[in-house]
Amino acid sequence: MKAILTRQSANSKQTIGTLELFAACGQLLMSCKTLELPWLNNARQKSCIPKGNYKVVARTSPKYGLHFFVTNVPGRDMILIHHGNYHTDILGCILVGAAHTDINGDKLPDVTSSKVTMQKLTKLAPQGFELTIR
Repeated sequence: MKAILTRQSANSKQTIGTLELFAACGQLLMSCKTLELPWLNNARQKSCIPKGNYKVVARTSPKYGLHFFVTNVPGRDMILIHHGNYHTDILGCILVGAAHTDINGDKLPDVTSSKVTMQKLTKLAPQGFELTIR
C-alpha cells in the first residue's frame, strides 16, 4: 500500500494537507485531511517532518490506541499519525480527519472526525504503508 500526503498551505502555526491511500494496484481507497505543524527546519516538537518517502508501520499505545509510526525520519523520532483536532494536539506528528473546519473559533482550520478517520485508515492499512510527503 502507498499513501501520498500533499501539503496544501501553511502559516506560522500549522500546515494543512490531504492524505490519499492507494491499494497496490493503484486504486484510491480513501482520502482524508491532514494537520501538521509548520515547516520550521525540522525542529523537534515544533516542525512538520521533511518532504520525502517513509515507511509507516502500525503501532498501539494507551493514549492513541491503534495508530501509525513514521519510521526513519531524519533527525527525529516518534513521529506518529494519530487522532486529534488542533495544531495544539501536535508535537511534530500528523493528524488525520474528515474535513478542515475551524472547530474552536481560533480562525484556523482544524480536522474533524479524527477518531473515525483514524479507525478507517487503520482498517484499510492494518500493517502500514509507504508514505510520500510532497
